Amino acid sequence: MARVMEITGGQGVPVVYDSVGRDTFLRSLDCLRPMGLAVNFGTASGQVEPFPLQLLHRKSLFVTRPTLTSWIAAREDYENAAAAFFAAIDSGAIKVQVGTRYRLQDVALAHADLESRRMSGLPVLVP
Repeated sequence: MARVMEITGGQGVPVVYDSVGRDTFLRSLDCLRPMGLAVNFGTASGQVEPFPLQLLHRKSLFVTRPTLTSWIAAREDYENAAAAFFAAIDSGAIKVQVGTRYRLQDVALAHADLESRRMSGLPVLVP
């Protein structure tokens, strides 16, 4: 947190994206500027422990825990999100790092590698 405050001149950052969870979430709140937003989207270290809402009050902070299935529940929302995503890839705004390529018949191995975190980049199934 000290380094974040140093870099931002003591202001804090407008948004924190926390994929770690329990081990980092409360410190992430400390890095936010007033009226900042904390987005928790993962729990690599475990679930965020319950905390007093007064921690949000001191800087009027917002917290969200989004899930993709809520944002794309309607078919139209899904199609719009997919179109925007592929447009961003086509424009170069998003760079896709392809990881391991698996033959379609090796899909079980691809799942095992993914679940064990033995890969980096996106796995691709090739027919």
